[in-house]
Amino acid sequence: MTFPFKPKQRLLFIGDSITDTGRVRPVGRRTQGGLGTGYVNMIDSLLGAAFPETPIEVLNTGISGNRVTDLEARWSSDVLDLKPDWLSIMIGINDVWRQFDQPLDPNPVDPKRYESIYKTLLEQTRSNLKGLVLMTPFFIESNRSDSMRKMMDTYGAITRRLASEFEATFIDVQAAFDGYLEAQPSQSLCGDRVHPNGVGHMIIARAFLSGLDIAAIK
Repeated sequence: MTFPFKPKQRLLFIGDSITDTGRVRPVGRRTQGGLGTGYVNMIDSLLGAAFPETPIEVLNTGISGNRVTDLEARWSSDVLDLKPDWLSIMIGINDVWRQFDQPLDPNPVDPKRYESIYKTLLEQTRSNLKGLVLMTPFFIESNRSDSMRKMMDTYGAITRRLASEFEATFIDVQAAFDGYLEAQPSQSLCGDRVHPNGVGHMIIARAFLSGLDIAAIK
């Protein structure tokens, strides 16, 4: 296993509420619990504990409720201006969810629009990065015929395709949850099948570390 980060490199996480988890504004950092209570904080803690000889700076600019259109609106300030060496993106949950809980939304983000905007953001950014990580959106539901689960899988497939096109590390977060759901019900992680508890966030953190081939837990 080769540790992918160099000392003092900057790893930025951006996304929606799953990334946000109460992080400090305007930019979440490790100090004073600034990274929030979710997977970003867990990843930072695991890397800091396991690799003290290779300190990196982890930043969090996730915002609850965001869709890819919101990322587009704040991309300059919350990504480009921060000049990350590594960038991790997880977006799409609200792009799908709003089509179910707000069916009259006059401005939905359908799969074609999602992919077009996402691709444009990556085109603006990829050449400036040492590393890029794309994480799938997810729905904590084992029934793959469920309407929202089926649509989420469509957005996950788009994420996989973009990861291949832009030479990114692909993290199948949905698959990580599916593995857990083979043994436990979704209610053990959350009530709405979207916002996981601490166990759920650790599933995401482990998927991230595994995807980068980092054995942080020995």
